[in-house]
Amino acid sequence: MTPAVPDSDIDAVTSLQVTGAGPARGSLRVPGDKSISHRAVLMAAMAHGPTVITGLSRGQDVTHTLGAVQQFGVTVAYADEGRVRVEGPIRHEPVDVLDHGNAGTGIRLMSGVCAGIDGVSVLTGDQFLRRRPMDRIAEPLRRMGAAVDGREHGRLAPLVIRGGGLSGITYSPRQASAQVKSALLLAGLSATGPTTVEEVHPTRRHTEEMLAQFGGRVRVDGNRVTVEPGELTGTDIAVPGDPSQAAFWAVGALLAPEGEVVVENLYPGFGRSDFVGVLRRMGAAIDFDLTTGTLVVRSSRLRAVDLTAEDIPGIVDEVPVLAMAAAVAEGTTVISGAGELRAKESDRIASTTRLLRAFGVQVTETEDGMVIEGGARLRPARVDSHGDHRIAMTAAVAAACVDGTTVIDGWDSVATSYPGFAADLVRLTGASAQPGA
Repeated sequence: MTPAVPDSDIDAVTSLQVTGAGPARGSLRVPGDKSISHRAVLMAAMAHGPTVITGLSRGQDVTHTLGAVQQFGVTVAYADEGRVRVEGPIRHEPVDVLDHGNAGTGIRLMSGVCAGIDGVSVLTGDQFLRRRPMDRIAEPLRRMGAAVDGREHGRLAPLVIRGGGLSGITYSPRQASAQVKSALLLAGLSATGPTTVEEVHPTRRHTEEMLAQFGGRVRVDGNRVTVEPGELTGTDIAVPGDPSQAAFWAVGALLAPEGEVVVENLYPGFGRSDFVGVLRRMGAAIDFDLTTGTLVVRSSRLRAVDLTAEDIPGIVDEVPVLAMAAAVAEGTTVISGAGELRAKESDRIASTTRLLRAFGVQVTETEDGMVIEGGARLRPARVDSHGDHRIAMTAAVAAACVDGTTVIDGWDSVATSYPGFAADLVRLTGASAQPGA
């Protein structure tokens, strides 16, 4: 079956109705990596000369970042074959408010950029983003010399940043956060002296890798990352597919009675494929070729695992869909040390717990995680995404494997990261997807 309305309209509906069940079979390419896309746009805006980006994420989050850099006098032009040409450097303070929509990565990394600019910047976002904590970047940027204010003394957006006159610092974030690290490294390009971030648990290294591509002077020594002040130079960037999006299809293949899914051209770098290791621990038949970026997953009998604070930084985006896999696994899965999930697009501990219960799973919410009783027989449900794209997509892959009809409210949140997800779901599973009532 096919969606009752065109893909673009399916992306925009506030409620999606999914009717399963069947096998999950086929191959696909997911959108360009969202985290890498944000960084590519921001560094291209800071760099001298043009940068041509291919494979950029088509989601609304990155579209907001593209719109934001134009407020600084940066040129953005769209070419054929999905290429985007960005020509910097930033020439002046922004001429308008920087609206980042739902993009936590966008607003936090842009804060680091703004801290290095001589002028005033105002950054905001939608109702969900304005609830997310910003003090984790405000405090270290103030230590570097930027003036940062906002609601609740800079804890919440809108933020007002007066930048310039920065000094490099050595900083140890309280939370394992690639966003905090990246904001400080980007600010450090405009500082006097080196800026060093020391992490308790290493996080994804997109910023370090891309700074080097743009000619930045960056050093990685274990959990220490140091950037020297200096200018960036425009270059060509190819954005690979987003592993976080591939995780949904991996679990979809595992949940289906006859699942075999191939996802091509994924980013194979540090800190982004940890979900593959978790699924292997659960007994999944899953292979990830680091040379080609090809992921192959086949339906498997799963067993429970314990996920702790050491696991969470590498699977922080995949916890909801891994929790759904745990729901059908044999045994009890315990997720702990995941308190950071309460500060994502939704309170992901609470919203994931509600999601699982709606599908008939026995789950207990804890302060920093959840306890999931496996062996569930999933049932059709009505689910509220709470404005969180990952909750909505987790619900969709589960619904496609359930005999019956599930309604997902807040489906339009998926457009922030994965336009076309519903169409890919239909193609791979044979489920129907149409506007819900």
